[in-house]
Amino acid sequence: MASIFSRIIDGELPGHFVWEDEHCVAIMTIQPIREGHVLVIPREEVAEWTELAAELMSHMMQVAQRLARAQKACLPSLRSGLMLSGLDVPHVHIHVLPIDSPDDMNFANARDADAESLADCAQRIKAALT
Repeated sequence: MASIFSRIIDGELPGHFVWEDEHCVAIMTIQPIREGHVLVIPREEVAEWTELAAELMSHMMQVAQRLARAQKACLPSLRSGLMLSGLDVPHVHIHVLPIDSPDDMNFANARDADAESLADCAQRIKAALT
């Protein structure tokens, strides 16, 4: 069965996309820890990041870096956080989020976000990418 991320990538489920290329996408997470929390996801469904081809992992990290710069431009923060956890969905994804403290990297602080807020933030990040 396809992962929830594959279903979003394929258009079966809605998603707020901030990046799309032939190798990966980036979407707003529906349960952000902080405003601007995005997920970089390979189009190829791979369960663990240790199983990704080196070229794909490198590309995803470059995309994550570009997104972090865009986040800093439109969502002021002290640093940019990056996590790979892989326990919640068996499809590799990199969490990229603005951070000001260690608590900003704690999944216990994630909260449901409404579609309007996600769409607004996605537009701000996309504008900052250009």
